[in-house]
Amino acid sequence: MDSNRSIGGDRVREYAAYFAEFIATFGLVFIGAGAVIMNTVTNGALGLVGIALAHGMVLMCMVYATGHVSGGHVNPAVTAALWVNRKIESQKAALYVLSQLAGAAVASFVLLFIFPTAPAHLGVPDLSGIGLIQGIVLEAILTFFLVFVVFSVAVDSRAPANIYGLAIGMVLVFDILVGGPLTGAAMNPARAFGPALASGYWATQAVYWIGPLLGGVVAGWVHTHVLSGERKRR
Repeated sequence: MDSNRSIGGDRVREYAAYFAEFIATFGLVFIGAGAVIMNTVTNGALGLVGIALAHGMVLMCMVYATGHVSGGHVNPAVTAALWVNRKIESQKAALYVLSQLAGAAVASFVLLFIFPTAPAHLGVPDLSGIGLIQGIVLEAILTFFLVFVVFSVAVDSRAPANIYGLAIGMVLVFDILVGGPLTGAAMNPARAFGPALASGYWATQAVYWIGPLLGGVVAGWVHTHVLSGERKRR
């Protein structure tokens, strides 16, 4: 009986982790894309700084709120980096990504309900003044910073305690301040996927999958095999 209770408890915790990823990604997309929409509706009242702060603050809060439940990935690029470096099982990683994409999609359809005319394509990130390859490279670099910080402050047991949410949220702020005008600085396939699905605008969607996944995986590998010395310890 105790064994059955343990198995049941493990399943409940696992389902809670998926739901946490859904909620956290819903929050990121609803607030992040919502800030882009409101900037359009208010003729630029928020500005780049306001959009950057909205993304950074909501991610910080969601990571703190779900970190102890799911690890606070909130991003398929983070999950992919952890999976490639064998820090999460394949099935769990796949279900995390599905949960993240579902949260992003539901948030975007809620935004579409609130803003039926879909200003700014519901906040879909897009290229401005640069080409496809440049966009992929920029998204890869920006996501490298994000995932590198995730591994450094949230995955590495040597990191100072209780700073991970703030540090991860701040990466979104400074990345958007630099990359926002050029690519939208999504750094997250789910952040691009949800608004694209709800608005039907898929023009440069590949940029926000190839770049973040590439940058995230490289960042995870660098931290795991170069900075943390896990290969040597094995």
